[in-house]
Amino acid sequence: MKSTVERLSPTRVRINVEVPFDELKPDFDRAYRKMAQQVRIPGFRQGKAPARVLEARFGRAAVLDEVVNAAIPAKYSEAVTTADEVTPIGRPEIAVTEIEDGDHLAFTAEVDVRPQITLPDLDGIAVTVDDIVVDEAAVTEELDNLRARFGTLTGVERPAADDDFVLLDLAASIDGKAIEEAATSGFSYQVGQGDMIDGLDEAVRGLSAGESTTFTSQLVAGEYADRDAEITATVTSVKVRELPAADDEFAQLASEFDTLDELTDDLRARIGRVRHVEQATEARDKVLDALLDATDVPLPESVLAAEVENQMHSGIHAFDHDEARFTQFLEEQGTTREEFESDARTAAERNVKTRLVLDALADREEVSVSEQELTERIIYQAQQYQMRPEEFAQRIQEAGQLGAVYSDIRRSKALVEAVKAATVTDSSGAAVDLSDLLGGDDDVPGVVPDTPAPADAESVDGSATSAQAEPVAAAPEGEKSTAPSA
Repeated sequence: MKSTVERLSPTRVRINVEVPFDELKPDFDRAYRKMAQQVRIPGFRQGKAPARVLEARFGRAAVLDEVVNAAIPAKYSEAVTTADEVTPIGRPEIAVTEIEDGDHLAFTAEVDVRPQITLPDLDGIAVTVDDIVVDEAAVTEELDNLRARFGTLTGVERPAADDDFVLLDLAASIDGKAIEEAATSGFSYQVGQGDMIDGLDEAVRGLSAGESTTFTSQLVAGEYADRDAEITATVTSVKVRELPAADDEFAQLASEFDTLDELTDDLRARIGRVRHVEQATEARDKVLDALLDATDVPLPESVLAAEVENQMHSGIHAFDHDEARFTQFLEEQGTTREEFESDARTAAERNVKTRLVLDALADREEVSVSEQELTERIIYQAQQYQMRPEEFAQRIQEAGQLGAVYSDIRRSKALVEAVKAATVTDSSGAAVDLSDLLGGDDDVPGVVPDTPAPADAESVDGSATSAQAEPVAAAPEGEKSTAPSA
């Protein structure tokens, strides 16, 4: 087989392939066997009819079609494998240019490829992150949260106010018809949380036990979702949460410590660790931003188009692909469909650029992924979807997502290398030591977004879905993968 590569643009090539018929003999043999199983010819056992008889029955053209359709994918893959610096990241557009029966087959394949990227020196990247600040207000808040877990509810004879706990009976009606699915009784709610029905806080604030009020709000679920309904809320009790005293006795009750000072010191240290992780995440994001800003990357159009489509799909999917509801939502947010599409394209461009840059960095740094790392990631993702690891692994294999998981890990590790090499200082000018979080080849906290859901979950397309363009996403369709088998 002979093949040549024409570079049509920095992100697209045409591969010209010529295959002599001698190399197609296995394909002809398979075609004859397949055809022989499809007919019963007198004088020959099933599947044993010779080639000349089959050609007489089906025609030579049908045989050639079968051979060509079977041979081209394999020959295309072979041509890609042998081509220098060609990594396809999309589906090829294949055209048969010549079939010289008995001599050769010729075809072309146009496909988007990973562009050649010149990366900056990692040790030249410098970023500044926020100082780690653990103020006493944060410690007090954590202590109060812990006290709240041990608090008791006590009934009061007064109107409900913010932070009070009320027991509610709720009923709803539309045009005078009761909506049974929206009714509930004995529902506990903390006034001021704002996480229930719009207008509920305003309605119950100031009501005493035994009092009711009616207000208009939209239902959020069920058959009448997004319909205005008359909501009747009846308060059956009002309670306040009384917190235990913050003293040594409480410290012994709520922790392994003997004194309140020891407990607050531990809370302060915990908050410090959280701030340190937040600092590492900020460093990760800023290093990635600096890496992207310093790198010129032409974007493959077909990959970008697919990513834009994915961004659009993700946006409207939350509304069950109801265009009217989606448009209403955009209006409520003070934006337009055109602005949403523009933002989607911007996010898509960043996603694709990020994947390409981290892939190039992984190549330059010779980043590899071990079987253990792949297994650990699969177990972690299985936990996110509340699935058994074996079932999760099977489903992502069936969906062709194993290479995407592998690419996620590899890109994540490449970004870790960038953060390690960069100069990271805090706002006070002090060097930031992230070695305890970076470890050997561990991920920077928060680097890898969720792998697309397996099986019958909504999307298993190997593309990033975050409008914030998380730094790692699944491999673009058609990309080469060196993932080990599971």
